[in-house]
Amino acid sequence: MTDAATGPDTGRHIEILDELTDEQAEAVLGLIQDAARTDGTTAVSEQGRLQLRGGPREGIRHFLATADGKLVAYGQLEDTDPVEAPAAELVVHPALRGRGHGRALGTALLNASGKRIRVWAHGGKSAARHLAQVLGLTLFRELRQLRRPLGPDSPPLPDPVLPSGVTVRTFVPGQDDTAWLAANAAAFAHHPEQGSLTQRDLDDRVAQPWFDPKGFFLAEREGELVGFHWTKVHAEEQLGEVYVVGVRPGAQGGGLGKALTAIGLHHLAGAGLPTAMLYVDADNPAALAVYEGLGFTTHEVDLMYRTES
Repeated sequence: MTDAATGPDTGRHIEILDELTDEQAEAVLGLIQDAARTDGTTAVSEQGRLQLRGGPREGIRHFLATADGKLVAYGQLEDTDPVEAPAAELVVHPALRGRGHGRALGTALLNASGKRIRVWAHGGKSAARHLAQVLGLTLFRELRQLRRPLGPDSPPLPDPVLPSGVTVRTFVPGQDDTAWLAANAAAFAHHPEQGSLTQRDLDDRVAQPWFDPKGFFLAEREGELVGFHWTKVHAEEQLGEVYVVGVRPGAQGGGLGKALTAIGLHHLAGAGLPTAMLYVDADNPAALAVYEGLGFTTHEVDLMYRTES
């Protein structure tokens, strides 16, 4: 499907696509990288970047804003949640800001969503906050990025203490996919972005250069997968990430999440990484308490805005 909108007297053209060509995907990734170098944070999430390739995906639309034949801004609309409003991300090339491209693209995303939308502002930049205000959106979610030093002079990591009967091993691609997807769905039933991951989403991540099964830990009790900690290494930034920690509801409350987190942090420290990072919702005081107890502090915040429900 292709749709188009042209701004009057601006030369701006916004094309709405169900899929991108390889050339278009490369151009969008280049724009995202240029913006990240200026902003210090990536305006489009990992999930959004993975969805640039691989053909059409259900519920995903791409918005390409061009002016004088040049890509000036990109937006993505994801309408896959049966309850929540569609989620959007957008980015304007840093050399072409202040010319109305962000407002035009935001308006196009808003109109395509049926005036019911959630929009991420990664890093919580003032320009993004202003655009949200212009579009009539209100703040409703704060996602914090926490960091902790791992070097030899940093506070020592706690030794993991596993609950009785629990053993830990590493993930085997192809063998553990189904069990992990089920455990992830159960652990994050309250969190649609994470809990709705599919085999295709898992395959996308396994295919990435950063994937390393030696940093993907599975906790089992009597042959059942009850928890996991998937770590990630950002090689260029020399950052280790607590990518996702999950515990099945029936295994929560016994310290398994804290033990798995410690196991992953020891792995990242052993790889020589100087810093660890993770994301956690500001309205999750239990998780914040665990991570702050492990020495993490807030580094930056991502904000999500939405239309009034």
